[in-house]
Amino acid sequence: MKKLIILALAALSFVACSRQQACMDYPQAEWDKAGEILMHTPWEELFDGVAHPAAGLFEDYFDVDEAAREHRNYAKMLEKNGIRVHFVTDVLYETGIDTLRMLAAEGLRYDISDNSDTDLDESEAYKQQILGKMSRSDLLRCILLRPTVKLHQTGNNTCVEAEYIHNPMMNLYFTRDQSITTPRGHIICRMNSSQRAVETEVIEVCYQHLGAQPILRIEGDGRLEGGDYIPAGTIAFIGCGMRTNDEGIRQIMEADAFGHDTIVVVRDHKRWQMQMHLDTHFNIIDRDLCTMVSSRLNAKPGEPEFNTCDIYVREPGTKPYSLLQKDLPFVEYMRERGFEIIPIDYEDEMHYANNFLTIAPRHIMAVAGQSKAYQQRLADAGVTVEWVPLESLIDGYGAAHCMTQVLKRASAKQ
Repeated sequence: MKKLIILALAALSFVACSRQQACMDYPQAEWDKAGEILMHTPWEELFDGVAHPAAGLFEDYFDVDEAAREHRNYAKMLEKNGIRVHFVTDVLYETGIDTLRMLAAEGLRYDISDNSDTDLDESEAYKQQILGKMSRSDLLRCILLRPTVKLHQTGNNTCVEAEYIHNPMMNLYFTRDQSITTPRGHIICRMNSSQRAVETEVIEVCYQHLGAQPILRIEGDGRLEGGDYIPAGTIAFIGCGMRTNDEGIRQIMEADAFGHDTIVVVRDHKRWQMQMHLDTHFNIIDRDLCTMVSSRLNAKPGEPEFNTCDIYVREPGTKPYSLLQKDLPFVEYMRERGFEIIPIDYEDEMHYANNFLTIAPRHIMAVAGQSKAYQQRLADAGVTVEWVPLESLIDGYGAAHCMTQVLKRASAKQ
């Protein structure tokens, strides 16, 4: 009976979305040819994070300048494939000065809590005066570094001294996470970590400047991060676990913002930092080819690594979604769907082998330095791989997929 349900689902999922013509520039499937990508080359804001990696949500210390060089090289490799790369800082630099000052004003804080004689309105007026004089580059520094100036009155010199504290956006270079881009458009996420919450405001401004008004913002108790979303034609895979929750997914389905007729909610029962998002242990290369880390692929029912999935469906172009099947074994579901699964062994997994970016059918950008066995598996499957040196950047707990938000793909016919 279960197999009949899955086969019926497979037939349903290949029916073309009725609104596909209206949104054909947006990603329909992870394997479609990438056209435009949003990225952020890390800058001065990264240093505070590497000074205490665990607090910065990083795996280990890494060289900030080398990380920036690696990122620029990765972007150039993408551009050589005909992909247009938009950089967050460039987009912000080009946006309206009032918008830039608004973001900078949110980032810059004057703390006068130790100065009982200081007038709050005067302090705010002084801050606005300084912001009004700042160059665009210094406004960007305020946005990325988010400085707090803690003021103390003295009898010396200018009669005031200060401590300077940063609350920087050190994780902004993982542009996969702050939003997802569905066939309907851009959805602004609600981050699981409070220190990353402000990143979504910056990304939303970037979308607006690029002429792409977001269609939904996750609110309240909802949590959504972009590494949990993988589009696959009329199917969407969405991870539910450490960073994305049921409420976030419910809000997307209720708003009809997915644009896919089948939603596969992949449930993570392990909740391990190294596998924080779906794209850390599962990824797609083509309509019938995917990867999965061996611990998930070979897991037995009841083990934390054993992924299950819930299937939500609707008739093409209609709403709402209804639950078709619950607690299906995810590996079994993928095989019933006709996917060949390339296993990724532990050593390669720890080197972010699964966190690759598919830029066209069977063409991926992947972290260099993987085992010969894994390289051979990809070659045997006819996959073109461009190996990207990312030795510094991966110590931030992410890799080639995490550092990109694909804005447009050339949609293939389903």
